[in-house]
Amino acid sequence: MTGFSPAPPLSRRELLNRAAGAAASLVVSQTLIACGSGGITGNDGSGSTGCVLTAALTEGPYFVDERLNRSDIRTDPITGGVSAGVPLQLAFNVSRVASTACTPLTGAYLDVWHCDAGGVYSDVSGAGSGHRFLRGYQITDAAGMVQFTTIYPGWYTGRAVHVHFKLRLIAGASTTYEFTSQFFFDESLSDTVHALSPYSSKGTRDTRNSADGIYNSLSASEKTALTLQAAAAGGGYSGTISLGVSVG
Repeated sequence: MTGFSPAPPLSRRELLNRAAGAAASLVVSQTLIACGSGGITGNDGSGSTGCVLTAALTEGPYFVDERLNRSDIRTDPITGGVSAGVPLQLAFNVSRVASTACTPLTGAYLDVWHCDAGGVYSDVSGAGSGHRFLRGYQITDAAGMVQFTTIYPGWYTGRAVHVHFKLRLIAGASTTYEFTSQFFFDESLSDTVHALSPYSSKGTRDTRNSADGIYNSLSASEKTALTLQAAAAGGGYSGTISLGVSVG
Protein backbone atom coordinates (compact mmCIF):
# COMPACT_ATOMS: atom_id res chain seq x y z
CA MET A 1 0.00 0.00 0.00
CA THR A 2 1.47 3.38 -1.01
CA GLY A 3 0.48 7.00 -0.83
CA PHE A 4 -1.12 6.69 2.62
CA SER A 5 -0.16 8.54 5.76
CA PRO A 6 -2.17 8.84 8.97
CA ALA A 7 -3.93 12.14 9.60
CA PRO A 8 -2.30 14.28 12.29
CA PRO A 9 -4.08 14.21 15.67
CA LEU A 10 -6.73 16.90 16.16
CA SER A 11 -6.03 19.74 18.57
CA ARG A 12 -8.33 20.30 21.54
CA ARG A 13 -9.80 23.37 19.80
CA GLU A 14 -10.56 21.35 16.66
CA LEU A 15 -12.23 18.62 18.71
CA LEU A 16 -14.41 21.18 20.49
CA ASN A 17 -15.34 22.85 17.20
CA ARG A 18 -16.35 19.52 15.68
CA ALA A 19 -18.41 18.64 18.74
CA ALA A 20 -20.19 21.99 18.58
CA GLY A 21 -20.89 21.47 14.89
CA ALA A 22 -22.37 18.05 15.58
CA ALA A 23 -24.60 19.48 18.32
CA ALA A 24 -25.81 22.22 15.99
CA SER A 25 -26.62 19.65 13.30
CA LEU A 26 -28.63 17.64 15.82
CA VAL A 27 -30.62 20.73 16.78
CA VAL A 28 -31.38 21.46 13.12
CA SER A 29 -32.68 17.95 12.56
CA GLN A 30 -34.82 17.88 15.69
CA THR A 31 -36.32 21.32 15.03
CA LEU A 32 -37.29 20.46 11.47
CA ILE A 33 -38.74 17.07 12.29
CA ALA A 34 -40.72 18.59 15.16
CA CYS A 35 -42.32 20.98 12.68
CA GLY A 36 -43.81 18.07 10.78
CA SER A 37 -41.65 18.38 7.68
CA GLY A 38 -41.20 14.62 7.50
CA GLY A 39 -37.47 15.15 7.18
CA ILE A 40 -35.01 17.96 6.68
CA THR A 41 -36.93 20.31 4.42
CA GLY A 42 -37.62 23.99 4.13
CA ASN A 43 -40.91 25.73 4.86
CA ASP A 44 -41.95 25.38 1.24
CA GLY A 45 -41.65 21.58 1.29
CA SER A 46 -39.14 21.75 -1.54
CA GLY A 47 -36.69 19.44 0.19
CA SER A 48 -34.11 22.18 0.66
CA THR A 49 -32.33 22.22 3.98
CA GLY A 50 -33.53 24.98 6.30
CA CYS A 51 -34.68 25.83 9.82
CA VAL A 52 -38.24 26.40 10.90
CA LEU A 53 -39.36 29.15 13.24
CA THR A 54 -41.75 28.30 16.07
CA ALA A 55 -45.10 30.10 15.99
CA ALA A 56 -45.68 32.75 18.65
CA LEU A 57 -48.98 32.56 20.56
CA THR A 58 -50.71 34.81 23.07
CA GLU A 59 -49.31 35.05 26.58
CA GLY A 60 -52.77 34.84 28.12
CA PRO A 61 -53.82 36.40 31.43
CA TYR A 62 -51.89 34.16 33.83
CA PHE A 63 -48.20 35.02 33.43
CA VAL A 64 -46.57 36.26 36.65
CA ASP A 65 -42.87 37.16 36.56
CA GLU A 66 -42.01 35.24 39.72
CA ARG A 67 -38.28 34.86 38.88
CA LEU A 68 -38.32 31.33 40.33
CA ASN A 69 -35.08 29.75 39.12
CA ARG A 70 -35.84 26.05 39.47
CA SER A 71 -36.14 22.89 37.41
CA ASP A 72 -38.78 21.13 39.55
CA ILE A 73 -41.78 23.44 39.46
CA ARG A 74 -44.27 21.20 41.29
CA THR A 75 -43.66 22.64 44.75
CA ASP A 76 -45.34 25.75 46.13
CA PRO A 77 -42.50 27.68 47.83
CA ILE A 78 -45.09 29.43 50.00
CA THR A 79 -46.50 26.28 51.63
CA GLY A 80 -44.06 23.53 50.63
CA GLY A 81 -46.96 21.55 49.14
CA VAL A 82 -46.40 19.52 45.97
CA SER A 83 -48.96 19.66 43.16
CA ALA A 84 -50.68 16.31 42.72
CA GLY A 85 -50.77 14.75 39.28
CA VAL A 86 -49.07 12.51 36.74
CA PRO A 87 -45.34 13.38 36.50
CA LEU A 88 -44.18 15.10 33.32
CA GLN A 89 -40.50 15.46 32.43
CA LEU A 90 -40.31 18.36 30.02
CA ALA A 91 -37.35 19.50 27.92
CA PHE A 92 -36.92 22.42 25.53
CA ASN A 93 -34.34 22.40 22.75
CA VAL A 94 -33.84 26.07 21.88
CA SER A 95 -32.23 27.19 18.61
CA ARG A 96 -31.38 30.54 17.09
CA VAL A 97 -32.55 30.58 13.44
CA ALA A 98 -30.58 32.83 11.09
CA SER A 99 -30.23 32.52 7.31
CA THR A 100 -31.80 29.03 7.42
CA ALA A 101 -29.13 27.81 9.85
CA CYS A 102 -29.76 26.73 13.44
CA THR A 103 -27.37 27.07 16.36
CA PRO A 104 -28.03 26.48 20.07
CA LEU A 105 -29.29 29.59 21.84
CA THR A 106 -27.40 29.73 25.12
CA GLY A 107 -27.99 31.85 28.21
CA ALA A 108 -31.69 32.43 27.51
CA TYR A 109 -34.29 32.50 30.28
CA LEU A 110 -37.18 30.12 29.62
CA ASP A 111 -40.26 30.40 31.84
CA VAL A 112 -42.95 27.72 32.02
CA TRP A 113 -46.37 28.03 33.69
CA HIS A 114 -49.59 26.04 33.55
CA CYS A 115 -52.66 25.07 35.57
CA ASP A 116 -52.81 22.24 38.09
CA ALA A 117 -54.84 19.04 37.85
CA GLY A 118 -57.98 20.97 38.82
CA GLY A 119 -57.49 23.73 36.25
CA VAL A 120 -56.14 26.32 38.72
CA TYR A 121 -53.22 28.71 38.10
CA SER A 122 -51.14 29.89 41.02
CA ASP A 123 -50.72 33.53 42.07
CA VAL A 124 -53.81 34.81 40.28
CA SER A 125 -57.28 35.54 41.64
CA GLY A 126 -59.25 32.63 43.06
CA ALA A 127 -58.02 29.39 44.59
CA GLY A 128 -54.42 29.90 43.46
CA SER A 129 -54.06 33.40 44.91
CA GLY A 130 -50.95 33.79 47.06
CA HIS A 131 -49.38 30.53 45.84
CA ARG A 132 -46.54 29.92 43.37
CA PHE A 133 -46.88 26.32 42.19
CA LEU A 134 -46.26 25.16 38.61
CA ARG A 135 -44.15 28.16 37.68
CA GLY A 136 -40.43 28.54 37.14
CA TYR A 137 -37.60 29.27 34.75
CA GLN A 138 -34.32 27.74 33.67
CA ILE A 139 -31.42 29.17 31.64
CA THR A 140 -30.46 27.39 28.42
CA ASP A 141 -27.12 25.57 28.57
CA ALA A 142 -24.35 25.30 25.95
CA ALA A 143 -26.55 22.99 23.87
CA GLY A 144 -29.57 25.31 24.11
CA MET A 145 -31.37 22.91 26.46
CA VAL A 146 -33.48 23.33 29.59
CA GLN A 147 -35.42 20.72 31.55
CA PHE A 148 -38.35 20.87 33.95
CA THR A 149 -40.09 18.40 36.23
CA THR A 150 -43.79 19.15 36.46
CA ILE A 151 -47.18 17.41 36.23
CA TYR A 152 -49.49 16.81 33.29
CA PRO A 153 -51.80 19.84 33.16
CA GLY A 154 -55.50 19.71 33.92
CA TRP A 155 -58.11 21.73 32.06
CA TYR A 156 -60.37 24.72 32.51
CA THR A 157 -63.41 25.97 30.63
CA GLY A 158 -62.85 27.16 27.08
CA ARG A 159 -59.30 25.90 26.57
CA ALA A 160 -57.67 22.70 25.40
CA VAL A 161 -54.92 21.20 27.59
CA HIS A 162 -51.81 23.36 27.19
CA VAL A 163 -48.62 24.75 28.73
CA HIS A 164 -47.37 28.33 28.38
CA PHE A 165 -43.74 29.26 27.88
CA LYS A 166 -41.78 32.49 27.48
CA LEU A 167 -38.19 32.88 26.24
CA ARG A 168 -36.21 35.98 27.14
CA LEU A 169 -32.72 37.35 26.72
CA ILE A 170 -31.90 39.55 29.69
CA ALA A 171 -28.96 41.93 30.03
CA GLY A 172 -28.72 43.50 33.46
CA ALA A 173 -32.13 45.00 34.21
CA SER A 174 -33.20 45.04 30.54
CA THR A 175 -35.02 42.41 28.48
CA THR A 176 -33.44 42.53 25.01
CA TYR A 177 -35.58 39.81 23.40
CA GLU A 178 -38.87 38.12 24.25
CA PHE A 179 -40.83 35.28 22.62
CA THR A 180 -44.03 33.73 24.00
CA SER A 181 -46.03 30.70 22.92
CA GLN A 182 -47.93 27.63 24.14
CA PHE A 183 -47.79 23.92 23.40
CA PHE A 184 -50.53 21.31 23.39
CA PHE A 185 -51.02 17.59 23.96
CA ASP A 186 -52.23 14.55 22.05
CA GLU A 187 -55.94 14.16 22.74
CA SER A 188 -55.86 10.41 23.40
CA LEU A 189 -53.09 10.88 25.96
CA SER A 190 -55.05 13.63 27.73
CA ASP A 191 -58.08 11.32 27.81
CA THR A 192 -55.96 8.62 29.47
CA VAL A 193 -54.39 10.94 32.04
CA HIS A 194 -57.60 12.81 32.88
CA ALA A 195 -59.39 9.55 33.65
CA LEU A 196 -57.03 9.21 36.64
CA SER A 197 -57.22 10.84 40.06
CA PRO A 198 -57.03 13.75 40.85
CA TYR A 199 -57.97 14.88 37.32
CA SER A 200 -61.12 12.76 37.13
CA SER A 201 -62.82 14.71 39.94
CA LYS A 202 -63.23 17.68 37.59
CA GLY A 203 -65.18 15.66 35.03
CA THR A 204 -64.91 15.61 31.25
CA ARG A 205 -63.15 18.58 29.70
CA ASP A 206 -65.32 20.86 27.59
CA THR A 207 -62.75 21.94 24.97
CA ARG A 208 -60.54 19.74 22.83
CA ASN A 209 -57.78 20.87 20.46
CA SER A 210 -60.22 20.95 17.54
CA ALA A 211 -62.38 23.55 19.32
CA ASP A 212 -59.59 25.68 20.81
CA GLY A 213 -59.33 29.03 19.03
CA ILE A 214 -55.65 29.53 19.87
CA TYR A 215 -54.69 26.05 18.67
CA ASN A 216 -56.67 26.56 15.47
CA SER A 217 -54.89 29.81 14.67
CA LEU A 218 -51.89 27.61 13.78
CA SER A 219 -51.11 26.02 10.43
CA ALA A 220 -50.98 22.22 10.20
CA SER A 221 -47.18 22.16 10.50
CA GLU A 222 -47.23 24.62 13.40
CA LYS A 223 -49.77 22.45 15.22
CA THR A 224 -47.43 19.48 14.82
CA ALA A 225 -44.46 21.47 16.12
CA LEU A 226 -46.41 22.68 19.15
CA THR A 227 -47.98 19.35 20.10
CA LEU A 228 -45.81 17.53 22.62
CA GLN A 229 -44.95 13.98 21.59
CA ALA A 230 -44.85 12.48 25.08
CA ALA A 231 -43.63 8.98 25.88
CA ALA A 232 -44.20 6.93 29.03
CA ALA A 233 -41.33 7.35 31.48
CA GLY A 234 -40.86 6.66 35.20
CA GLY A 235 -44.51 6.37 36.14
CA GLY A 236 -45.38 9.43 34.06
CA TYR A 237 -44.44 10.92 30.71
CA SER A 238 -41.59 12.81 29.10
CA GLY A 239 -41.22 14.87 25.95
CA THR A 240 -39.22 17.59 24.21
CA ILE A 241 -40.33 20.77 22.46
CA SER A 242 -37.90 22.03 19.81
CA LEU A 243 -38.04 25.81 19.74
CA GLY A 244 -36.62 27.90 16.89
CA VAL A 245 -36.50 31.70 17.26
CA SER A 246 -35.09 34.59 15.25
CA VAL A 247 -33.11 36.89 17.50
CA GLY A 248 -32.26 40.24 15.95
